[in-house]
Formats: sequence, C-alpha cells, structure tokens
Amino acid sequence: MKDILFLAHRAPFPPDRGDRIRSYNIFRYLAARARVHLVAFVDDARDLAVCDADRAMLADCRLFVRTKPTWRAAGEALARGEPVSIAAFRDARVAAAVADILAQRPIDAIYAFSGQMAQYLPAGGPRAIMDFVDRDSAKFAAYADRAHGPKRWMMKREARLLQAYENDVAARVSQSLFVSEAEAALLPGAKAIENGIDSARFDPAGAFPRVDHPEPLIVFTGQMDYRPNIEAVEHFTRDVLPGVLRAHPGARFAIVGRAPAAAVRALASDRVIVTGEVPDVRGWIAVARVVVAPLELARGVQNKVLEAMAMARPVVASPAAAEGIDHGGTIRVAGDAEAMAAQICALIADPATGDTLGEAARAQVMRRYGWGARLAPLDALLGLNSAKAAA
Repeated sequence: MKDILFLAHRAPFPPDRGDRIRSYNIFRYLAARARVHLVAFVDDARDLAVCDADRAMLADCRLFVRTKPTWRAAGEALARGEPVSIAAFRDARVAAAVADILAQRPIDAIYAFSGQMAQYLPAGGPRAIMDFVDRDSAKFAAYADRAHGPKRWMMKREARLLQAYENDVAARVSQSLFVSEAEAALLPGAKAIENGIDSARFDPAGAFPRVDHPEPLIVFTGQMDYRPNIEAVEHFTRDVLPGVLRAHPGARFAIVGRAPAAAVRALASDRVIVTGEVPDVRGWIAVARVVVAPLELARGVQNKVLEAMAMARPVVASPAAAEGIDHGGTIRVAGDAEAMAAQICALIADPATGDTLGEAARAQVMRRYGWGARLAPLDALLGLNSAKAAA
C-alpha cells in the first residue's frame, strides 16, 4: 500500500466551500487507495477539531492555524521579489512538518493542492502532482484590468510574478492539474481533472432541513467574503433584480453563504435576503424558483452551478460561470443584465418549464459529473491500485 503526502492550503474538511469540496473529494479518493499523510493550514483554530470519520481516513494529520497578517505577507513579498500569495503561506512549522514526514515515512508521492503549497515540495523528492485548481495568475490579471492606482500596480505585479512561479513549478513536478480544460490550456503540458458532484447528497428527494419561503425565490450560493461572489451579488442586485421586480414584484433574492462581507450585508432589504452561514444549503436551493450564477469573473468549474443542477433546479448563469461546465443546454446562459432578467422572469412565470429544465440538469450531472469517474485518472498519475476501493 502506497504512502501519499497531501499538502493543502486549507484543510479539506468539512467540504463546505468550493475549494474544500474539491480537496475533500480528492483526499477521500486517495485515502481509499493509499495511506494519506496530511499537512495543511486552517483559517480558524476551531477547524483543528477533526471529526472521527475524517481522522480515521488519515495515517497522519498535521494542521496549522494560519496567522500571518496580510500586511506582513505583503512586506515579505516586496522584500523578496515574490508573489504575496506565496509569502502569505510561508510557515516554518509547515516546512518542518513536511521534512519530518519525509524523513520518517516511505512517501511514494506528494499531492500538492493549490499553488501556494508548491513551496513545500522538496527538490529531488518523491513524484509530485501539482493541483493548481485554477491559474491564479490569470485571475490576478483580470483583477488588475478592473483596478486603479496602487491596487492596479499590485495586482499586475502579482499576476506577473505568479505566472513565472507557476511556470517554474510546472517544470519541476511530474504533472500539473487544473479544474477544467480551459484552465489547463493556459499552461503547456497541464491536464484537467474536473470537479464532480455528490448527486446522492445533492438530491431533491433527500433528507435535509426544508426552508419555508412562499414567494418566488431567486437564490445565489457561495462563500460571501470571496471577491468574485461579492461582485456578482452586487451586480445582480443593482443591474438585474430591478428588471425582475418590475415583472414579478413579489420575487425575493436570497444570498446564501457564510461570512458575508460588509458590502454584501449592505444589500439586505425587503427584497434581498442575506442569510449568512446556514446549517444546510440544500434547503435554500430546493425552494428556489431559479438559482443564479451572475459571476463576471469566474475560473474553472463552479460548484454552485453543479449543486443547483444536481438539486434539479433551473439555473441562469453568466457566460463566465457556465464556461467550464458541460451542461448540455440544461441551464440558461445570459450575456448581460437585460438577458438575465428576461430568462429569470420567464422561469418565474412558467414553473413547469423550470421543473423540466431542472430535471434535465440533474440527469446531465448524474451522467457526467460523478466524483469517481472524474478522479479516476489519478490512479495512473500516482501509481495507485484502482481495484482496492470504490470512491
């Protein structure tokens, strides 16, 4: 049985946000086939408490609270001539933990999740797989295009240095992975390992707390201190929702997700619900007349779209949010605010069509996005025995 060292910029459990949904399912897939030794950061000391079921999957678990403030990371990055994203995750405790595991265990391969963790890959060490997830340098370049003044300079610097860093890492590892073909195409030699969806958990017939909300409800889900999500709901509330309310004055827009930033909380009104963290997002998705993904900046595969599809709800998405998903025409894609409002209005006015579209979306997800099928290429990349266990 092989030993794999799994490095993650954020502990993969619980799978309650986009990056952790991917890392958790990869971690679980690997743990069914090998002994997994985890070294990861956590954002909060409360996350150090790992449930028994997750700990049982691990041969070793070393978690470290990330405490370095942004100002310090920025100062270190400027002094060293490196990306702030990398300096923010430099930690002597993590480096020591990685060195200790490599010295004490016969590690066969290393799986690094997110580019920030590449700095802990040893030179000349075991076979290394680098899961960049997204091309972060491209994300910062997009941020720079929309910024001004010193912030624009910082974003351009981050994009330039990260691109060089990503290229250097890709040249040193056995394989670079991304979440979609579009992202993989940005780095020569990279491969796509797409996200999947747990269609048994995200099942409209499943057991979960139901939300009682009688009005036509438009739902957005996501981590609400994440900049692209903040900008998406601001755009929707400002540019799309008024057009919907003119036709359907009883409609409400629900922003469902943990840690809403001040800009998100400020959107709350008699027409806009800001829930904050909820015990189970499925209840809100299930009651939605329409689920929206109006992201103007999106990279890779949007879990929020896959979850809504699996829950058999009609989805209206921006081209950026829909780009990485093989939806087979089962979601509506709207290129501007007017078109998005029109698509939403049509689905509110015709619930039967929305239900039919949602059922088709769920069927597409079940055909195309099972986690086992999505992650099967890891067997060959890591030299695993795929017959040992089923994901």
